[in-house]
Amino acid sequence: MNFTTNELTNQVAQSAKDFALQHIKPHLMEWDEAQTFPVHIFKELGKLGLMGILVPEAYGGTGLGYYEYSVAIQEIAKVCGSIGLSLAAHNSLCTGHILAFGNEAQKQQYLPKLATAEFIGAWGLTEPNTGSDAGNMKTTAVKDGDNWVINGAKSWITHGKSGDVAVVICRTGEPRAKNNSTAFIVERGTPGFTAGKKENKLGMRASETAEMIFDNCVVSDANRLGEVGEGFKQSMKILDGGRISIAALSLGIAKGAYEASLQYAKERQQFDQPIANFQGISFKLADMATKIECAELLINQACDLKMQGLPMTKEAAMAKYYASEISVEISTDAIQIFGGYGYTKDFPVEKFYRDSKLCTIGEGTSEIQKLVIGREILK
Repeated sequence: MNFTTNELTNQVAQSAKDFALQHIKPHLMEWDEAQTFPVHIFKELGKLGLMGILVPEAYGGTGLGYYEYSVAIQEIAKVCGSIGLSLAAHNSLCTGHILAFGNEAQKQQYLPKLATAEFIGAWGLTEPNTGSDAGNMKTTAVKDGDNWVINGAKSWITHGKSGDVAVVICRTGEPRAKNNSTAFIVERGTPGFTAGKKENKLGMRASETAEMIFDNCVVSDANRLGEVGEGFKQSMKILDGGRISIAALSLGIAKGAYEASLQYAKERQQFDQPIANFQGISFKLADMATKIECAELLINQACDLKMQGLPMTKEAAMAKYYASEISVEISTDAIQIFGGYGYTKDFPVEKFYRDSKLCTIGEGTSEIQKLVIGREILK
């Protein structure tokens, strides 16, 4: 494995960093306080090529790889986790699902619009009563001639209200039966497809999270992704790649908290010297730096396997599990280094702290990641 970054990866990272500092940083607390989902920012990210970073150029995307994708998310998340989260969900989930399992007509119809952010994408697997227990989902799709009738609700959906198109996984068989779900593409404006409650969250407040409700929503069989019954299997493969993106998101937040802490520790004076000189502070910084290096190596390993087309379920789960947990640990220590100032909204670390926790929950909790890792190592 060669994890040496190349010029292209560095260019993508610098481009994302420059964009975040210029267009996101001046407004991030305003968006956070008001829970504003800044759609216009994602249109600009589309122009930059970051909303279709994995989509081949033939479909209007940038056609880059997972290393570039990872560093782009990290640089955005170092400034604002919310924007990083939405960038990851759009690329990995909705766009990624259509790219991986759509037929040619579906790819031609949707990928160019998603890659340019003409469409914002959503992805619906989770339900109010079935989080990790996706095999028992209540949202159903029933065949009716050349159409399917969808009924039910999806919850905790990124872009559930503002998304222009959603990939929705519905039960098409008996509860808990094998191969009992199927994925469908549903456009906003389809009769019977509405948005429900928007969640009032602890962190990631500028990344919209809302319910999607389906009430006798009729979609054509042409909107079915893959074969009937393949929805859950497809979802698990999509989540493998998605976990790399959430690991990168976690790492970006951790790096943002660490860099802010490092700078503050050098500037903050106590007892006539910078607090960085005190062992209690320098040891925290040492722990932070070490955890970041470990997370980065795990993510790069998963990216390397993904780019080679090799199995990476275990590696992606390890990267997501470790990176998300150390993101919380590092942002917690960052507040401790800042002291009372860290608890205020005048400094950035309280937002890193709030945003980091979601990373241990979304796209599979830490407990689910350990379950996946356990199954893989016991095979």
